[in-house]
Amino acid sequence: MIRKFLHSMLVPALLLASAGAAAELKIAVLDTQRALLESEEAQALMQGAQTDLEGDQNRVNALGQEIRALNEQLQKDAEVMSPTEQRRRQKEIEDKQIEYQFLVNKLQKDVQDRRQDLLQQMAPKIDAVLQDLIELEGYDLILQRGNLLYANSKHDITRKVTEKLNEKRAAAR
Repeated sequence: MIRKFLHSMLVPALLLASAGAAAELKIAVLDTQRALLESEEAQALMQGAQTDLEGDQNRVNALGQEIRALNEQLQKDAEVMSPTEQRRRQKEIEDKQIEYQFLVNKLQKDVQDRRQDLLQQMAPKIDAVLQDLIELEGYDLILQRGNLLYANSKHDITRKVTEKLNEKRAAAR
């Protein structure tokens, strides 16, 4: 919260700085999430998560197909079914739709939780890479890409950060 407040105050202050003072600053732009998600380590972790959740995804898909088949069968056979049988079949479909929605919500939450875990696990690594780049390149200011309306691509260091993450991972092996 404080970090966002300070960040929101820093950008307008920089904009008010004179053109000469701004020219002396070495500014970079970073899409942190993209840098993380494109790194080899994050790709491997996401692949592992996808494999872990594959069973749940298959269950959701199978249940969706089952619901469609039951709906088609109900439409096809409705004229020859008794009203009691139609209500029973409709109740069966509704129960499966409830189960389907529950499974979809659970899967979405699991995916979100895995993504959050990934970002938390990778945060110290990206901080270390940023410190290395700040020292090496002498940046005075690094801005988050998502908070900007426009930034010239020559200031974007996202690819550099991803490459450094990959280098650190390779060195740790």
